[in-house]
Parts: sequence; structure tokens; C-alpha cells
Amino acid sequence: MGICMEEKIYKTMSGSGALNIVVGVVTLVAGITGGVLLIISGAKLLSSKSKILF
Repeated sequence: MGICMEEKIYKTMSGSGALNIVVGVVTLVAGITGGVLLIISGAKLLSSKSKILF
């Protein structure tokens, strides 16, 4: 019985570890994408600031 329980724990931990890696990669890609989009939009705002009249 103890061996069967250890195998279940091992499978659960390996699945959880794989899920954590996938979520980490997705979060990293989303963060980088968001940062790049913010830099691009900021550059566009700075380049067109001379066209704004108050």
C-alpha cells in the first residue's frame, strides 16, 4: 500500500511541476509582450507630441 501511495504522490508532483513550468513560461511571454507594447506606444506618443496643440 505504501508503494502505491508513493507512486500517486510522485505522479501528482510531476504533473504539478510541469504545470508550474508551463504557467511560468506563459507569464514570462505575456510580460515581455506587454512590455514591448508599452515601449512602442510610449515611443509613438513621444514622437507625435509636437503635433498636439493646446
